[in-house]
Amino acid sequence: MSKLFVNIALSLDGYMAPEGMTMENWDKPEYKSWGAKWGALMRRWIFNQQYFRENLKLGPGGETGPVNDMLRTTTERIGANVMGKRMFDQGERAWPEEAPFRAPGYVLTHAKREPWVRPGGTTFYFINDGPERALELARGSAGSRDIRIAGGAEVIQQYLNMGAVDELEIALTSVRFGGGGVSSRTCASPGCSFALIGLLIVQLLRTCAMCVSESGLTTSCSGRSATRYYGMLQRAL
Repeated sequence: MSKLFVNIALSLDGYMAPEGMTMENWDKPEYKSWGAKWGALMRRWIFNQQYFRENLKLGPGGETGPVNDMLRTTTERIGANVMGKRMFDQGERAWPEEAPFRAPGYVLTHAKREPWVRPGGTTFYFINDGPERALELARGSAGSRDIRIAGGAEVIQQYLNMGAVDELEIALTSVRFGGGGVSSRTCASPGCSFALIGLLIVQLLRTCAMCVSESGLTTSCSGRSATRYYGMLQRAL
């Protein structure tokens, strides 16, 4: 049976998105420096990986190695995605025409909307009947592959509270946000008990966590290395 998993990046202080990163401020990335902070997190995590660049047709180059391999494995296991309306609204503004999923996407929303078909194999379906129904449809379309809860934090928390999440993959970067969209750190369900089953530690030269400013950008550095942690946790049954 396919697994339900979460794959997210977090700032060093535990946030999925910086304060101010909302649709109201989407055209004002300078507001609370959310654009710079978000860009710093994504560069540390995914933007510079070769597989990501190939997948989004951003041109040649990029890092190879264990992180790139992990990204490829994670992406290729996905048979369907589930996300919230706010994440979709931001993505609809930011994603390229060929949306970066290449698998069905189920959007939890109260709004009625016909399926949105994108080039490259992604179709978004808008589900008005709650997270259980979205998961049922995602399982039906994923086949033997797995289902990813793409975000945001509230949607992830819903599925954690349902006890439905089998695995968490978390990339902890050396960027500090100082506030923002909190990760799913609180959960009322006994199904939220997880055990660590894998940990990848990557040293980044010429930068360190102590040198990241409040805006999330790297300032002068003492030469110490920063560490990125990629943890995989499996639900403890």
